[in-house]
Amino acid sequence: MMKMFKSFLFIAALTVAFVSCSDDDDNGGGEAVATCTDGIQNGTETGVDCGGSCNACPPVKDGSIDSQDDPDLDPTDLKGNVTANITISAAQTWALTGALTVKSGAVLTIEAGTTFEATAGGTNVYIAVEQGAQINATGTAAAPIVMTSAAGNPRPGDWGGLVIAGRAPINVGATAEAEVIGLTYGGTAADDNSGTLTYVRVEYTGARINGESEFNGITLYGVGSATTVNHIAVFNGADDGIEFFGGTVNTSNVLLVNCTDDSFDVAEGYVGSSTNVYIVREEGFLNVTDDPRGIEADSNSSNNDAMPRSNFSIDGLTIINAANVEQADLIKIRRGCSATITNGLLATIGDGTASDVVDLTDGRGPAAGTTSIIANVLNVDVTDIKNEVGATVTLTEANAGGADAAVFGWTNFTFPAIVPNP
Repeated sequence: MMKMFKSFLFIAALTVAFVSCSDDDDNGGGEAVATCTDGIQNGTETGVDCGGSCNACPPVKDGSIDSQDDPDLDPTDLKGNVTANITISAAQTWALTGALTVKSGAVLTIEAGTTFEATAGGTNVYIAVEQGAQINATGTAAAPIVMTSAAGNPRPGDWGGLVIAGRAPINVGATAEAEVIGLTYGGTAADDNSGTLTYVRVEYTGARINGESEFNGITLYGVGSATTVNHIAVFNGADDGIEFFGGTVNTSNVLLVNCTDDSFDVAEGYVGSSTNVYIVREEGFLNVTDDPRGIEADSNSSNNDAMPRSNFSIDGLTIINAANVEQADLIKIRRGCSATITNGLLATIGDGTASDVVDLTDGRGPAAGTTSIIANVLNVDVTDIKNEVGATVTLTEANAGGADAAVFGWTNFTFPAIVPNP
């Protein structure tokens, strides 16, 4: 009876081996090369050269990154839904080839010094963080995190950019759907935490989806105040540099260079503060929309009294237009929004011009009368102020003040000299 049982086990083992692998003697050396026919590791692989062992068959990518050794966590082809706590290593450059979406409950950690190179030419290449998810992108001055285009000749709009959705209040409904990729955002958690962005540089973003919608460099949808955003830079992007759709997140040390449309954009009940914001269009950067602005700030264009009203502050602001294109406004605040801007410097250099220095008017509603702007100006008309709401706007002709450029040394950006025009 025991011999019969052993014989049965031996025959069964041979059967499994036969089903699982086959031998191919055409490898030139007479050594059999196993090929998976039942997909021992993944359930689908067939006819794959396994290098002599069925257990070496590569797993199939399924579009979901659910562990640190998941095959979709591929530096040469990074995309998919992040469904677990995952770390992106700085040991290699990561080719971002599609949408990388951090799903609710997951945390995407990005090591200091990591570089992403995004495939150019599509609106389906971006990094997104859903409500309930987090991104912890913690670079350093010596090792910043860089998100850029993989194109040999990179241009604004090559790829989507970075999009984060949170659960902080907005004024266009209890929640809303993001215009670019359909993320849900908004809620009641003013102190919501979507993670950390520090020492992060984003380049060549702003891919256009249609005539009404396109990505920005960094888009913050209903992001809460427990989220950390500081030492960030957006370079050469189509549409806006950074845009806040509601939310309560605060920022500091923000550099926005060569944004095709608006550099710093506020809407939908954003309530937050920023310190040390530097905005510049360089000489020779001619990409422009119909109405590019340094700051464009709205509350709600359909109902200026919708709550919460956008109400933001910036302490330490520089806006420079050195490009030979006219900016519509250096600062445009409208549609019920209130702002407090202190220690500002607003200037044009060389051939750069501005249609308006400060404009608080709009056909869909002016800025709130509580708005206060105190800034020095250079090479612009100090009286160029449109103010019909009794807001406090104090502009002084002086080449002083503004943001501290020295803190952006980690970007290696060469700032233009702010000098009087001859």
